[in-house]
Amino acid sequence: MHRRGFVSGAVALGLGGGAMAAPLAPKKLKPGMIAPPFARARLDGKPFDLTRFKGKVMLIDFWASWCAPCIIAIPHFRAWQAQWGGRGFQVVGISMDDSSADAKAAAARLKVNYPVVMGDAKLATLYGGILGLPVEMLVGRDGRIITIWQGETSPQTMEKAVRAALA
Repeated sequence: MHRRGFVSGAVALGLGGGAMAAPLAPKKLKPGMIAPPFARARLDGKPFDLTRFKGKVMLIDFWASWCAPCIIAIPHFRAWQAQWGGRGFQVVGISMDDSSADAKAAAARLKVNYPVVMGDAKLATLYGGILGLPVEMLVGRDGRIITIWQGETSPQTMEKAVRAALA
């Protein structure tokens, strides 16, 4: 009985190997896949629902206040939101900070002009297992992921892709 309990626990933890462990791993997102919908409160307390932005080109940004490359990128995202928001472009920030106070302070200091929600392990798993920051996903008007950037990416690279998606 004890051994059987261990085997069940090992499989649940993904230690059993074989086909049983695979369903527990986050579904790796790839270009062409639909960006998973989610709804939660924004940092300002207003409701947020990703499905509301279908038909827009979206840049989904997983970031944190302690992540230097994340903080360096945000002024570019703010500028793009101001420049292209009227053309159907929407930046969505997902803070992976442990504290909403840290995220709010950083968003205020950086004068973020787009919605920011708090992320957590559940949302990270929904988006394929966000393990390092920053992670950005460019999503087309059809809701499908165009590209995924992991780690520090040049703003010029992202801007070129955003411009192409808006064309």
